[in-house]
Amino acid sequence: MKNASDTRRYSAEELKALRARERSRTDWARVDAMTEADLDAAIAADPDWKDIPRDWHKDAVPVTPGAKRLVSLRLDPDVLDFFRSQGKGYQTRMNAVLRAYMRAARTRGGKTS
Repeated sequence: MKNASDTRRYSAEELKALRARERSRTDWARVDAMTEADLDAAIAADPDWKDIPRDWHKDAVPVTPGAKRLVSLRLDPDVLDFFRSQGKGYQTRMNAVLRAYMRAARTRGGKTS
């Protein structure tokens, strides 16, 4: 599993800008020209897909995260400075840390001392 620090989030505008600067290594003209048969052949030739059944997605259900709640939270300055120093997405990382703590506490039976 990737580290949270490996995760990158881009807005639609940022993705358009990256694509305009040609930072993408994808040959979009080739992708756009592919037929369903081409896609099926590419998937069949991909060793990462060899153990995945063709109908793996038939029972898939889209999952969207619930809306987040806006809260006012008092934090020690050094804690806030640390997360902010990590750059864009620091609030998402703070949420991930709190979620990890919550899961660990639930595993222990809810005891948080």
